[in-house]
Amino acid sequence: MTTLSQVFRPRLGMLTDLHQLTMANGYFRTGVADHEASFSLFFRENPFGGAYVIASGLDDVLDLIQHFGFDDEDLAYLARLRGSDGQPLLDRDFLASLGRLKLGCDVLAVPEGTVVFAHEPMIRVTGPLLQVQLLETALLNLTGFASLVATKASRVCAAAAGRPVLEFGLRRAQGVMGGLTASRAAYLGGCAATSNLLAGRLYGIPVRGTHAHSWVMAFDSELDAFLAYASAMPNDCLFLVDTYDTLAGVRHAIEVGKMLREHGQELVGIRLDSGDLGELSRQARGLLNQAGFEQALIVASSDLDEHRIAEFERRGAVIDVWGVGTQLTTAYDQPALGQVFKLTAIREPGGRWQHKIKLSETDAKSSQPGLLQVRRFRLGRQFVGDVIYDSPVPPGAGCTIADPVDSSNRRVIPEATAHDDLLVPVVRSGRRIYDSPSLDDIRARVRRELAGLFGEGVSLHASGSYPVGLDQSLAELKSHLIREASRA
Repeated sequence: MTTLSQVFRPRLGMLTDLHQLTMANGYFRTGVADHEASFSLFFRENPFGGAYVIASGLDDVLDLIQHFGFDDEDLAYLARLRGSDGQPLLDRDFLASLGRLKLGCDVLAVPEGTVVFAHEPMIRVTGPLLQVQLLETALLNLTGFASLVATKASRVCAAAAGRPVLEFGLRRAQGVMGGLTASRAAYLGGCAATSNLLAGRLYGIPVRGTHAHSWVMAFDSELDAFLAYASAMPNDCLFLVDTYDTLAGVRHAIEVGKMLREHGQELVGIRLDSGDLGELSRQARGLLNQAGFEQALIVASSDLDEHRIAEFERRGAVIDVWGVGTQLTTAYDQPALGQVFKLTAIREPGGRWQHKIKLSETDAKSSQPGLLQVRRFRLGRQFVGDVIYDSPVPPGAGCTIADPVDSSNRRVIPEATAHDDLLVPVVRSGRRIYDSPSLDDIRARVRRELAGLFGEGVSLHASGSYPVGLDQSLAELKSHLIREASRA
């Protein structure tokens, strides 16, 4: 599988914001660059009004860390940057240190395809303060959009009730890399194939496609267009039937399908792209069945998302395959996940950890202190609750969890409940130690995770019933730090 560094360039240190470099320059000048720091990456609200997020993008994160650094051209560019007084913005010695930089961080992360929730760390990075700071922007960039689209895809596939979903939003995607990221994440989240050929070649995703309206319009009649297509592509005829009159288009597809059958080929199906998809699909199915094409597929598209698909399914639409483009590939109704990367603990070399907390007038925006980990409790294969805790102080038996926003809202996890810690080591001292599974294995993980959360049917709406909270000792530590900060 092609990696991020192969698509762009071997060293990826410049995938960042300027303020990360100015802070790093400041750490270098003030002598705290080598203080050990721990940062956590998380989001504050589940997207799409839903109940979960599918973690995605870790493979690109690991590739970036493996190839992180600054080459001579990068350093020359940075040396040309100027401050408001016209002098060099960044110290010469600092830039020289960037040229020698080798990451020595430790990284823990939830594997791709894991179901995660608001306030839970998806990635924890521990290492020299300067180094961890330089990773912030890239980690947010590589995981936020990918997780958003993977989540959207899982919702669309759930609405499709087991019928295949094709992703074909490249033409409206947010640039080249946006399209590639979306196609990979959509497949990870459950889509059966993509129309994106570059994603197919780079990631090994199945590709699907047929003709557009322009093909039909290029000929004197729709029937002529279908005949020409059948002549050129006899082994893959799926006709778009709504250029002029949908049901007439179905009849033309049937006519050409009979000719294909005489020559040993079969009509793959038809695609509906406008009108009342539910009613048209029922009428089209009747015409196809009556003509002996019971196996011909009916594919539906037309600005679909999980809510429209669920409504068509509820109303009895006869759709075999759903095609979803813009709404999925751009995460149309929520274009950002809103992830953050917060300092949670710091210490001088050889010293004791100092827990750090970011306060806000809004409780939901206060961060969690400590070397954070997430423990998931299970009864059989079903999830029963997640607890965020400080790694040096793991939860005890009969764990009590407190809501991250409202600490008075508490729940007890019974003793001896089976559990797993979600964050696993992926990088140690700057070296990758984690072998990424195949995309198909990640897809299987997504299915297992959603079954563990919802059982048989995935909910498109937040139920508020799944408990996620802070371990009691972490909640008490957080309250103590808030009181201290208030007195400062």
